[in-house]
Amino acid sequence: MILSRIREIDIFSYYCPSFKELGVKFCSELREDNSPSVSIIIWQNRLLYKDFGYPEHSFDCFSYVMKRYNCSFYDALRIIDNDFGLNLSSFKNTVGFTMGFKATTTAKKVQHKRVVIIRKRSRPWMKKDAEFWSKYFISKKTLIKFGVCPITHFWINENRFSCNLSYAYRIGKKYKIYSPYEDTKWISNTTRRHVQGYIQLPSRHSICVVTSSLKDVMSLYELGIPAIALQSEMQMPAEALVHELQERFGVIALFYDNDFDNVNNPGQTMANKIIREFPNFVNIVLPEQYGVKDLSDYIAKYNSTDLINALVLEALISETKKGKETTEQESTERDSEDLQGDQVPF
Repeated sequence: MILSRIREIDIFSYYCPSFKELGVKFCSELREDNSPSVSIIIWQNRLLYKDFGYPEHSFDCFSYVMKRYNCSFYDALRIIDNDFGLNLSSFKNTVGFTMGFKATTTAKKVQHKRVVIIRKRSRPWMKKDAEFWSKYFISKKTLIKFGVCPITHFWINENRFSCNLSYAYRIGKKYKIYSPYEDTKWISNTTRRHVQGYIQLPSRHSICVVTSSLKDVMSLYELGIPAIALQSEMQMPAEALVHELQERFGVIALFYDNDFDNVNNPGQTMANKIIREFPNFVNIVLPEQYGVKDLSDYIAKYNSTDLINALVLEALISETKKGKETTEQESTERDSEDLQGDQVPF
């Protein structure tokens, strides 16, 4: 609602006076910063505040206000509403304007450019990498097979980002940067056509699992289960991809997040939508009672793969049995038709 009245750049310009131009570095107002280390850039068609000298400070316009005033998301919305005089809320701030004057829109323009990660700086594998990935039963050998490498820096166009614990996923000629402990976990220049785990698939197998992330794909690979992940759980798989998977694999199973603590449960909502479009898919759901949303988090929490193996095996057996029953029924119907045909006189 707020962004239908004002722009992200208006919000940054008001609450971050040192910000003058997109891509131009300035000194942080959230910490002591003697040399310009912050830049506001365009990332995935949104504005992103990034402190190159303090990687934890990575914010969109709303989380920046939350950080600046140490407030909740809802309170940040109320502050912005009051300062810009939008009158979207019944709440009125009797203290006045947070910056001492009423906010106005800026003349600054946002020229959207296609985000391209032009290079990365790799580093050697370290103990901290083993500690992170081993929680999911993922080995260094598997990480290398799937094009994952640890990095110290990456660049989006001319902007450099430092990393504490980050990894570059190589998918075709594109990159997806994964920073598990930062507010902005994902940055990529991939498209809908880049299917994670696709080139690592075997030519044939009894099952292929479509799951939520490359991490899940690699956890399943360690169990001998072929899997892929689209770029987003909200993405509908392309018909050409589905047709190819059905030609190569006996059963196609979805294993999406079970967002049980979200009334909309987006992971399972999308899984059901996909199955309506492709009825031959089977849906594997992680039971809510385990208190985790995805399969790799289950492995990390319980230090076990038993349930994951059991759920996939159950889906395979169920669908194989269903397919056999369908084949037998079709065969019986054909035999009945043949018998009736023999009884028709010439």
